[in-house]
Amino acid sequence: MTQTAGALRRFTLPDVGEGLTEGEILQWLVAVGDTVTVNQPLCEVETAKAAVELPSPYAGRVVELLVDAGATVDVGTPIITIDTGEGAEDQPPPEPGGTGLTGETNANGRTAVLVGYGPRTTEARRRPRRSGDAAAARAAAPQAVLAEADHGPGTDRPPLLATAPDARSKPMRHGGLEVGRQAEAAAVRADAASASSAAPGRRGPRPLAKPPVRKYAKDCGVDLAQLTGSGPGGVITRADIDAFRAAPATAGATTGPRDPRVGEQRIPVTGVRKHTAAAMVASAFTAPHVTEFLTVDVTRMMKLRRRLAERPEMAGVAMSPLLFVAKAVLLAAERHPTVNSSWDDAAQEIVVHGQVNLGIAAATPRGLLVPNIKDGGRLSLVELAGALSELTATARAGRTSPADMSGGTFTITNVGVFGVDTGTPILNPGEAAILAVGAIRERPWVHKGKLRVRQVTQLALSFDHRIIDGELGSRFLVDVGTVLSDPGAALAF
Repeated sequence: MTQTAGALRRFTLPDVGEGLTEGEILQWLVAVGDTVTVNQPLCEVETAKAAVELPSPYAGRVVELLVDAGATVDVGTPIITIDTGEGAEDQPPPEPGGTGLTGETNANGRTAVLVGYGPRTTEARRRPRRSGDAAAARAAAPQAVLAEADHGPGTDRPPLLATAPDARSKPMRHGGLEVGRQAEAAAVRADAASASSAAPGRRGPRPLAKPPVRKYAKDCGVDLAQLTGSGPGGVITRADIDAFRAAPATAGATTGPRDPRVGEQRIPVTGVRKHTAAAMVASAFTAPHVTEFLTVDVTRMMKLRRRLAERPEMAGVAMSPLLFVAKAVLLAAERHPTVNSSWDDAAQEIVVHGQVNLGIAAATPRGLLVPNIKDGGRLSLVELAGALSELTATARAGRTSPADMSGGTFTITNVGVFGVDTGTPILNPGEAAILAVGAIRERPWVHKGKLRVRQVTQLALSFDHRIIDGELGSRFLVDVGTVLSDPGAALAF
């Protein structure tokens, strides 16, 4: 993952998922000239599966940021250069085990999500920004740079020049002439930046905003530099973006990146949205979809939900209707294990999975994510409730790890939370079935021979007809509906 030149080490973008080929640099957490330590996060990267922080494998000083924030780069592309100091060329790269294997907690207290990489367990802290005056003062003193270059530690590595935070420094040739030229050029750049800092429209420091908010602004075509944050410390929030979009444009004022043609904007297709688009196209034109519908009276389920929520041992447990749907799916999958399968095209085999990794579609600022609960069938109702709450909260906060996004075997999408009655969901690639759950509404219903007002919902099951035929799909869907309409029937499963 690194390329070495003397004491300079170039860190390349690793594969932070399973076979991913690219990632978008959401934001840099360090600047040129910063001193970094091993495992200190360097940047936030959004892939097709998750947004993660990349920790530094080396300690040293940041010499160059090779990729701008917002750029999408291929795996293996150098993104940052770090000067590790004297003797760094004799130090081998840290072994993957040095920062922990996936799921391990290492000596630093980090739990790794990638081989050789671990997320922080503490809250991220933003480094203080360097002032332009200080950078200009350093750049305006070439003799200090020359002294460092001519009277350095005595190694044969090329001297470095990194005086201004925005400098794109490169290894220099030996000799005071080349050093002097680059020092002079740096001073000119710093002076020009200082002189133009007060010019109208000049960009200042990078606006403060969390990655999901940056993504939201990018999708909306809003330039964060035009906003003033209302959050703590001036952090820009989604509400600030919405207020900016709703405000009428001032006569003669710039409207940022919006298209001048009224009502039109262009949204780059990157990250999760790009992956979702490709996956849905592949699924729709690979697996022959069939969708069946079932309308269910869930009045008894809703009464059970209320009764359980009142029990002392259930205090603090989120007893949502989705919890009961998930439990019904897990119970029905035990009776019909082939529903929990995938199609192996290369081997021309149906792979029946031994456990249900239950995916829950979650709408997030980054797009639609489908993290999954591993081996959901082993969980009790209370444990399943906790897993669902944690899964959705983590997804909406943008902290879902690649491991939580992979390996799903069956998916539930709850379109009812948007007030939608039903739909025809598309399979996640590699899965044989997906269940859509509609809104629960009071409707007239014939109950025990009389017309009553009951709570009713609609279920829609889409399945791969290569694996699941109409009979199996129907039996599975009816079993899910039976548990929801009469929870006591679960005792017979």
